[in-house]
Amino acid sequence: MSFVTCDLCDDNADIVSVVTGHHWFSYGGRKAFGGEIVTVKCFEDNSRVKAHLGTDGKGKVLVVDGGASLRNALIGDMIAENAVKNGWEGVIIYGACRDVDELAKLDIGVMTLGCVPIKSVRRDEGQLNIDITFGGVTFRPGEYVYADNNGIITAPKALL
Repeated sequence: MSFVTCDLCDDNADIVSVVTGHHWFSYGGRKAFGGEIVTVKCFEDNSRVKAHLGTDGKGKVLVVDGGASLRNALIGDMIAENAVKNGWEGVIIYGACRDVDELAKLDIGVMTLGCVPIKSVRRDEGQLNIDITFGGVTFRPGEYVYADNNGIITAPKALL
């Protein structure tokens, strides 16, 4: 998948939404990724993230509303390796990751607000496939998201 979000914005200005208000960091081996949105809403508990990335993710991006917490990582190398095995295009986390040197070696996109070395707690909490909002954008399951070093955009339909 080869694209630049700037070009997608220029070509689809009437339908794209642009995530704003935060600086995002790219930690995965893929610097540009996109696909159908799947959502998780959780806070410092990556139980649902881990479970969902263990399912078929071909053509999909997991978007996680982690409440902007940088206290616990919601993804690390082992969960990301499992996501690669299951064909996920990428993960966008409104929160933190860990194992950044290992994430950089994996063929998956990972964008987060930052990193922290401590893992998440596990209480089996969180919600799947609900509308989530951060950065001025509502992420709706079944719509599309695209991310690269320029930023993150969403659209109601596939742009590629």
